[in-house]
Amino acid sequence: MNKKSIYRKVAKEYGVSVQEVKQEMQAALEHTYKNTPNDGITGAWQNKVPKKGEIPTPDELLRYAQREFLWKENGKG
Repeated sequence: MNKKSIYRKVAKEYGVSVQEVKQEMQAALEHTYKNTPNDGITGAWQNKVPKKGEIPTPDELLRYAQREFLWKENGKG
C-alpha cells in the first residue's frame, strides 16, 4: 500500500481530510520528539527514522515504516 492510500484510508476511517491526518501525525511526532524520555532507548529508536530535520515528517515516518515492514515480511528482520 502506498502512502497516499494509507492517508486516504485513515482519513476515511476517522471522517477527516487527508490534510488533517497529516497535521495530526505531525503534531504527534513533534510532541514525541520534543518530549523524549532520557532512557536512551526511545531516542535510539527515534534516531533510526531517516529524516532531513530534527523531527521526521509523516511521509518520512511512513517511508521508514513501510521499509521496515517489507524487510521483516521478507524474513530479513
